[in-house]
Amino acid sequence: MGESRQELLAWLNNLLQLNITKVEQCGTGAAICQVFDSIYLDVPMSRVKFNVNTEYAYLQNFKILQNTFTKHQIDRPVAVEQLVKCKMQDNLEFLQWTKRYWDQYYPGGDYDAIGRRKASGAPVAAPTQRSSGGGARRGPAPSAPTARTRTPNMGGGSAALQQENAGLKETVMGLERERDFYFNKLRDIELLIQQAVEADPEIDKEEDSLLKHIQAILYSTEEGFEIPAEGDGPEDLETF
Repeated sequence: MGESRQELLAWLNNLLQLNITKVEQCGTGAAICQVFDSIYLDVPMSRVKFNVNTEYAYLQNFKILQNTFTKHQIDRPVAVEQLVKCKMQDNLEFLQWTKRYWDQYYPGGDYDAIGRRKASGAPVAAPTQRSSGGGARRGPAPSAPTARTRTPNMGGGSAALQQENAGLKETVMGLERERDFYFNKLRDIELLIQQAVEADPEIDKEEDSLLKHIQAILYSTEEGFEIPAEGDGPEDLETF
């Protein structure tokens, strides 16, 4: 029988020095990536995004996880499409398997979770102290030495704030790239419609045509939305 949700969350928070409150939060893929980093120390944690809330970002995290599985020949399918929906049962089953794998292959010693997150944008303060059982000897990790020297966490408050700030900036840049990606697609569709109307002006006069429905979607706005006045630039935007 697998471990309970509370036991799994306690283990996860203790290992990673996080404050995860629900199994569903593992659907972002970030914490799972770092569990495997604690085993192999070669997951590119600077590319793993913690403070994100879109399935697009979750998919990027799971892509990193799948690359790690391939690199270390871990024969376990990852049901990404189900996991990123952040449903409890799917993520509970995957987290239980992850814990069993960690029990078997974690090489022992201290793991500097905060230091390894670096500029990932994850929380940098640990809610609780690590339990004394965290450094228990485990079985040898595949394609890795049986013992490692871990660097203790010596970062001060200033360094932690700098890491968090760098992570937030990287998150904003990722969101801006995602925004531009979808905006450019919509712009391409708009240009195609304009070209079609120029080639055959009559199609723009058909009220119930496919063209009219596409235009209605393109130019619709939400209640309370106001189109910015000309001259408003990025300096008027607030960032969080």
